[in-house]
Amino acid sequence: MTRRPQSVTDAELAVLKVLWKRGPLTAKAITTELYPDGAESEFASVHSFLQRLERKGLVERDRSAFVHSFSATVTAAEVASQELDSLVERLGEGSVAPLIMQLVEQKRLSAKEATAIRKLLEKYSK
Repeated sequence: MTRRPQSVTDAELAVLKVLWKRGPLTAKAITTELYPDGAESEFASVHSFLQRLERKGLVERDRSAFVHSFSATVTAAEVASQELDSLVERLGEGSVAPLIMQLVEQKRLSAKEATAIRKLLEKYSK
């Protein structure tokens, strides 16, 4: 059974993005990536984010070495899917159509994007 990722804050997402990009890292390495000129308070913040992500089951900690490393247990696509599902429920009242129509009306689509959307709609209309 596939586990559904839990919702993440912007700060937690920033940590996950580092892990997706660079693979397993220590808390210090993640802090350096996010805050190159960071202070001890940023390290403490990143450590808190990692603890929350670990409790949510979105990262795992490797305790085999003295300095622990962390890795993501979910993909970017899984997190995006969960966030979009949440958005559909909150703003679209369970329907994706109002959100898509709003996006299409609000943003100018390139010809390439419009063609890709038409193909996708045709695929699911059959």
